[in-house]
Order: sequence, then structure tokens, then C-alpha cells
Amino acid sequence: MNATTIDRRRFLAAAAAVPLASRLVLAHAAAAPEARFAFILLRGALDGLAAVPPCGDPAYAGLRREIAIAPPGATHGALPLDSTFALHPGLIFLQESWRAKELVVAHAVATPYRERSHFDGQDVLENGGHQPHAFATGWLNRALAALPASRAGRGREAGIALGQNVPLAMRGPAPVASWSPSRLATLDDDTLARITDLYARDPVLSVRLADALATDDVARSAAMETAQRGARYGEALRAAGAFLARDDGPQVAMLDTTGWDTHANEGGAQGQLASRLGVLDSGLRELKGALGAAWSRTVVVLATEFGRTAAVNGTRGTDHGAGTVAFVVGGAVQGGRVLADWPGLAARALRDGRDLAPTLDLRALLKGVLHDHLQVASAALDREVFPESAKALPVRDLVG
Repeated sequence: MNATTIDRRRFLAAAAAVPLASRLVLAHAAAAPEARFAFILLRGALDGLAAVPPCGDPAYAGLRREIAIAPPGATHGALPLDSTFALHPGLIFLQESWRAKELVVAHAVATPYRERSHFDGQDVLENGGHQPHAFATGWLNRALAALPASRAGRGREAGIALGQNVPLAMRGPAPVASWSPSRLATLDDDTLARITDLYARDPVLSVRLADALATDDVARSAAMETAQRGARYGEALRAAGAFLARDDGPQVAMLDTTGWDTHANEGGAQGQLASRLGVLDSGLRELKGALGAAWSRTVVVLATEFGRTAAVNGTRGTDHGAGTVAFVVGGAVQGGRVLADWPGLAARALRDGRDLAPTLDLRALLKGVLHDHLQVASAALDREVFPESAKALPVRDLVG
């Protein structure tokens, strides 16, 4: 894996905030600033038809019924993009980025994977090939190895993974650093654990304690989940921004989020998915703040393993599908555009009669960013980063 773990205390002491990055920029003013790139993997299959609803498609509202997002201008309506597409009303920062021409939305996107397994779909997305388990290394690590100038002599890794583990996309020949927030138990949790151990051998008390804890969890979990998820995600994105803002820091960062598997009670403008999209959106705002001046030379790509069904299911959710959305956002993005060879949502246009049909290979989007923003050579992209992908032509003019 070649990962170097960065201790939380070292990070806070040496790179805690953007002001330090500002001093480093001044100290290295003579050096040309490097481009920065962040990849955020949304694990669980984000519903692209909810995140970027095609309100202008005549079949959309009928397919989505009670979870359909109302068009722009309506109560709780979507945020306008163009005559066909809009953003979920929880994606306020992304719409601000759209207005600033710092956001490109790619719709009807997919990897080459066409089955419905989260594990295999994520493996294909991360390994950069055509099928699950095709490679033991990841496309992003191979892209680091193909950067035009070697950073080996600079005493630092070109990439950093933020989270408990280094994901497959970042594993490979190029050395990468890793960092994760501390997860110290609170006093209350520790006390409860000790009590649980103490009661473990008593058949009556152990059952009653377990029942009480389960009841308490049910009562508080719904209220706490979004706050906890937001705190963890926000901390990781602030750290990513602080690392990338440093002149002597990594050039590339990756992190992932979970919780996008919305089979039941997905909600529309409000509800389960809306809360998670709000957390995602707020985290991106925090990333921009932590990057500071480095935002102007940063591109962030958000992608998921596959999309969800076009129609709502019997439990007011959506099932595993195919086409979905990807976002390209950042100060270096030439934005204010939706990239979509839109197949439509009419019954005859749906893949297998149920899914948004993919019309854009996600690898083409990634190749465009890696080539134009990080200057990874086309030959390396076709053969090494995304093997046997020459037919997936890079999407150009994504960065300014």
C-alpha cells in the first residue's frame, strides 16, 4: 500500500490551519503553484435523479411520484441550472458554484460496470478497469505514478488518503500518506461498555440493559445521525483542504462517504436523502474555506459506483440502477455547464426498462481532468491509469 500515516497531533501542530499555508506560500513565492485535485467517492449509489433532477423531462414527475423534486420556483423547488436540469434544493453551495462558473454537472454517467453489486461496482470504479477485481491497484495511485515531474526528491508524498483505511483507488506503486480523525470514546460510552461487561454473565440484567440501550439508540439515532455524519465529514474535508493548501503538501487527496443506499423512505426535497445531500454540500463549503487561495487551482470530482432506478419503489425509495451524476467543482473548473447526452426517461429509453441509460463513461470525465489539470500524458491515461480505455476519449475544457 505504501501509505505513510500522519498522526493527528502532528497534523494539528504542523498544518492545523490555512494561516500556516499562507506563510508557506509566501516562503515559496518563487515556485510556481501546483494544481490540486481531490476525489470524493460517494459509496452506496447516489440517486442522480434526485441530486440533479431532470425537471424538464416530461416523464420525470410520473416516475418519481411522491419523491419527485418540484421544479424551480415551486415551494421547496429545485435550484435552477438550465431548461432541463436543476439541483436538489439542499445543494446550495453547489448552486453558488454554478453561478460562479465553478461547477460542471455530468449526467447519465457510469463506469463500465452494469450489474447491481455495491462491492463490485465500487471495485470497478476504484480499480479503473472494465470488471471487478481486474487490478489490485487503483487508478488514482497509478495517476500519481504518471505525474510528469517526480516528487520523490521533495521529501513528501504526492497523494493523501483521508479516512480509516487507504481505499483501493489510492493503492499502488506511488507512495501516499494517510490521515484520519481521532475516534476517542466519550466517558459515557466507556461507562456503558464497562457496565455491559459487568452484566454480561447475568441472564436477566444483561437482557434488560440491552433492551434499554436499544430503546435509547432508537430514540436518539435519527436526531444524531446527520450531526455526527456532518461533523466527521466536515473534519475530514477541512483536513483535506489544509493539507492541499500547503505548498509542501500533497497534490492529490481522496476521501469517501457512505450512506447513499436509499432503498426505503428516500424522501424528496426533505427527508433522509435531503439531509445527507445537505451534509455533503456543507462539507464542500468547508473544503473551499480550508483551501483558501489554493481553491483557485483546485478541481474536485465527486462520483458514485452507479445510479438508482428511474421509478420510485414500493417502499418510497429507489433500487440499484445504472446511470447517475458526477460533479466537477473548484476554482480551476470552467463551469456553469451540464454535460449530458440525455437519453430521456421515457419507457423506451430506459435501460432494462428501469434505469437511466448511461451515455458518458466516467473514465472519460476523469481522464479529461487528469490530462488538462494534472498534465498526465494521454498514453499513460489510456494504458496505465485506465487500461484499455482508448475509446473513452477525454472530456476536454473542464478546467480553465
